[in-house]
Amino acid sequence: MTEQRARVVFLVRVPVPRTEAFLAAYEQVRHLVAGGVPGHLVDQVCRSSTDPEQWLITSEWATLADFEKWERSPEHRDLVRPMRECFTDARSLRFHIHAQTPALT
Repeated sequence: MTEQRARVVFLVRVPVPRTEAFLAAYEQVRHLVAGGVPGHLVDQVCRSSTDPEQWLITSEWATLADFEKWERSPEHRDLVRPMRECFTDARSLRFHIHAQTPALT
C-alpha cells in the first residue's frame, strides 16, 4: 500500500497584542518550509470569524512520515520557536487524507 497524503492541523490561541509577532513568525516559517522541506505541499493560516484569538494552521504533506521527519528536526524547533512563543494554547491533530473533491481548474 502506498502512503497517503496527510493533513496536519494546529488549533492555537494567540492574544491580540501578539498577533503581529505571530503573523511575522508564520511568514518566516511558511516561506522556508515551502521552499525546501521534502514532502510539504501547501499550508494555510486562518483566523476565527468569531474569536480574534483563535487561529487554525493547516498543512498538507505527501506523507505523514514527511511531516514527522520535519517535526523531529532541530531546524524545525529553531524555526518555529518565535511562532510558538506567541501561543497561549496549542493543539495538534494529524490526519491521512481519505478522499477529496476534484481540484478546480
